[in-house]
Amino acid sequence: MARIEVKSEVTGKVWKIEVPAGSKVDANEPVMIVESMKMEIPVCSEEGGTVIELLVAEGDAVEDGQLVAILKS
Repeated sequence: MARIEVKSEVTGKVWKIEVPAGSKVDANEPVMIVESMKMEIPVCSEEGGTVIELLVAEGDAVEDGQLVAILKS
């Protein structure tokens, strides 16, 4: 079982969580949407896996490079 870290690529605010903990996601599937400068930016996992922990909630501020979710393959 490999640990997959999902990080935000922009500074902004979590607008919407797309998948709850326990859900399976495919590679490049959005885990959440971050609003930055009135644009909605998807935050995707580079690999498929199961979401084991979301480290942010809707409305939380995030920074570029911040770890926002952990998956397992």
